[in-house]
Amino acid sequence: MTVWDGLTGQADAIAIFRAAAERPGEEDAEARAGSAMTHAWLITGPPGSGRSNLAFAFATALLSPGTEAGDESARRLVDARTHPDLTVLSTEGVIIKMDAVKEAVKRSQYSPSVGRYRVVVVEDADRMVERTSNVLLKALEEPPERTVWILCAPSEADLLPTIRSRVRSVRLRVPSIDDVAELLVARDGVDRATAERAAREAQSHIGMARRLATNPEARERREETLRAALGIRGVSTAVNAAARLLAIAGDDAKAITLERDAAEREGVLRSLGVEPGQSVPPGLRSQIKALEDDQKRRATRSLRDGIDRILVDLTSLYRDVIMVQLGRETSVINRELLTEVRAAGTACAPAATLSTLDAIAQARQRIESNVAPALALEAMLVSAIRR
Repeated sequence: MTVWDGLTGQADAIAIFRAAAERPGEEDAEARAGSAMTHAWLITGPPGSGRSNLAFAFATALLSPGTEAGDESARRLVDARTHPDLTVLSTEGVIIKMDAVKEAVKRSQYSPSVGRYRVVVVEDADRMVERTSNVLLKALEEPPERTVWILCAPSEADLLPTIRSRVRSVRLRVPSIDDVAELLVARDGVDRATAERAAREAQSHIGMARRLATNPEARERREETLRAALGIRGVSTAVNAAARLLAIAGDDAKAITLERDAAEREGVLRSLGVEPGQSVPPGLRSQIKALEDDQKRRATRSLRDGIDRILVDLTSLYRDVIMVQLGRETSVINRELLTEVRAAGTACAPAATLSTLDAIAQARQRIESNVAPALALEAMLVSAIRR
């Protein structure tokens, strides 16, 4: 088993990174110039295409002692994000903070301690504001000899042109439904029918497909979302549906963060020597407050991500409606709701369905621009009224 075996649907990109990782570490600059290896990479692709998975597989290959399969010890350390030569820059908030980027840049200057390289992985590099990106730019302009940066973002356009000019970009494609289903069967032990349905409903988003395949409650929330949209008959039901969708997004976000928040708090209290049920001493309350602030930021992002997932699911629903209207039922995504989708298709013209799809896209843009989600959802669902 190699470090690349857990990836799916990205044979071309894997070939590029495998060739780069297998290059010996030339000390000579002239030799490096002709090498497939470079000091900075940008992995782009749609959400769920496996950007982070590929980035960490490449990091494992670089941090392993030159073996094809990858060193088992290096794999475990990278999976745990504890390898001494690995720095991970990510955020569970809305943006990556300036201080976090500065710390990563500082660590990038260190020489490797046990591996061939020091590797810095930047997940969601598009979540940096311009002044934060400029801090990263300086590190990319004058990189240390043995440091490799691996940036991940949805597209090159999400980064500053000056950063794009200093990285080698590798574009990922959307994996096929069959590829994602096979991965779920092999990696997670999901039965074939459930894996195929999850991959189809997630539209090949690997992370979301895994969640749908392994979490019955997530499947139920998704189906309730679609049925709420299909049940809209007037302005009042549109407003009620918007409130329900917002509640579903909140429940989904809580399901993701609640258990983790409790475990983090318990771990911090244990590390501070506070016994379960014991009150936190005044001198330690600032550390607990910092943890709670981080968790609130993570909850905010998780809620926004949950709302966006709902809008993506609604996009798939109304895409299905217009496919039925155009006589293309074989390409329907939400096959389990085909009867309801047909009924929705007969209630309006294709032009009205296209207007609803435009309204969903506009709602995503509005929420991204910090419009109140409830208002954005209400405005969007009013366009979805079927009589």
